[in-house]
Amino acid sequence: MTSAPPSPDMLRQRQLVDALCTRFPPRSKIEETHISWVLLAGNNAYKIKKALDLGFLNFSTLEARRFYCAEELRLNRRLAPDIYLDVVAIGGSPERPALGGEPAIEYAVHMRRFPRAAMMDSLLADGHITAAHIDKLAATIARFHATLPPAAADTPFGSPDTVQDAALKNFAVLAPLLGTLGNLALLEKVREASVLEFAACEPLFAQRKADGHVRECHGDLHLGNIVLLDDTPVPFDSIEFNAALRWIDTISEIAFTVMDLLQRGQPQLAWRFLNAYLENSGDYDGVRVLRFYLAYRAMVRAKVAAIRANQEDTTQAQHELDACRSYLELADDCLAHRRPALIITHGLPGCGKSTFAQLALERLGAIRIRSDVERKRLFGLDALADSRSQTGGGIYGEEATRRTYARLHELARELLVAGFPVIVDAAFLRHAERESFHALAQEMGAPFVIASVQADEAVLKERVALRRSRTDDASEADATVLRTLQAVQEPLLDEEQAFAVTFTNNSDVDALRSDNQGWALLDARLA
Repeated sequence: MTSAPPSPDMLRQRQLVDALCTRFPPRSKIEETHISWVLLAGNNAYKIKKALDLGFLNFSTLEARRFYCAEELRLNRRLAPDIYLDVVAIGGSPERPALGGEPAIEYAVHMRRFPRAAMMDSLLADGHITAAHIDKLAATIARFHATLPPAAADTPFGSPDTVQDAALKNFAVLAPLLGTLGNLALLEKVREASVLEFAACEPLFAQRKADGHVRECHGDLHLGNIVLLDDTPVPFDSIEFNAALRWIDTISEIAFTVMDLLQRGQPQLAWRFLNAYLENSGDYDGVRVLRFYLAYRAMVRAKVAAIRANQEDTTQAQHELDACRSYLELADDCLAHRRPALIITHGLPGCGKSTFAQLALERLGAIRIRSDVERKRLFGLDALADSRSQTGGGIYGEEATRRTYARLHELARELLVAGFPVIVDAAFLRHAERESFHALAQEMGAPFVIASVQADEAVLKERVALRRSRTDDASEADATVLRTLQAVQEPLLDEEQAFAVTFTNNSDVDALRSDNQGWALLDARLA
């Protein structure tokens, strides 16, 4: 592939960037991407957009660059106000530019500089990303999405035609770039599977937009666009140059991060992130289109890798081709891998049902639904809110409990239809409650498991007291609730033991994680 010679405007810009660099302290440097230059000087960064028209973006005029600098500031200050400072005019001449000078001959986005080593892709590679970081990121994105207004009905954003067009363009671009028959055969396999998945999801895309899930998102939420500041993940570099790439379904946004974690060999963190987002947002309906969007996001990255591999003077062409194939394989797996199963927990408050469910969802790539969270959501309460209900009353009365289990049943059905393993994290102390979900699994033709989590009474009391003192969990069970439930619980029947796996949980999470016999039996039950 032969590159076009730089335009006169680009040559003048390059002269300006080089001249600016000489005016800053020693060790200032320039980083270049295919659409911008970033001047790094001390604690500051100045991003100048290249005078390019690439079709999907157009920075060819000074006015366009001013506008998109302002858009970049507006969009990124939503999530990273401490990084994005302002838009600065550059006056003077290309030979002697002056920041803040007038009349402007160029514009730059002024940012606070941060170390490359603080970005989440680098930290993940070095083993420094923790479960707490993933949970914080999921909560941040869920809150962010909740603040965004939905796309207007008369816009094309998020419509089935728009979604389909974006997906098909990836295949059209990739086909001429892939030189080996193996890659072309895999590409065609993924394309056919993607077309089938789109057809199955087409009415869902329209309904998702009608329900307000298409919003002005970040648009490019992979780990290379998230930095850890004060131990908190901060997304930056939102897409400013093309509105269609950021006015998307919120689940498409989440799918990018999940896909990125999967491709980097971190499935446990991927499923943890997805579940934390779903629990915070309540958008379990989005799982029905998740498989399509996971593959779509993998195809976007495959396309980028193939383009890089075919660029002139690319020294890592084989590395990029290998990356392209890995993304194709991931897209293929996401579209083909359907394995619905239904796991319900069973146990008293404090036994560790939620701890088990967290470990299981990460091991199995499952979706968890928590009764403590969904019960409060039914009554318009945040997960950590105090319902001020008396034991057996308020949101814990008989009717409220019936509604809660009905909601869990409804959600479990939707997730099973979508082809995912489902973990319903609830007490399930009554036979009728357990039997209802067993019947659902039979109806859906899915394996069914009762994960019975047991702990000694002294341990139950200690954990319940500790949890209530911290107030950092959705459960409101106290010692009185524990005693009440101990008195009314209905033990597993003999016929239920055929589906049951017992985990004894008297120690910490590492001990539960290391219960090889229990996990092996769970795998056997699911098989």
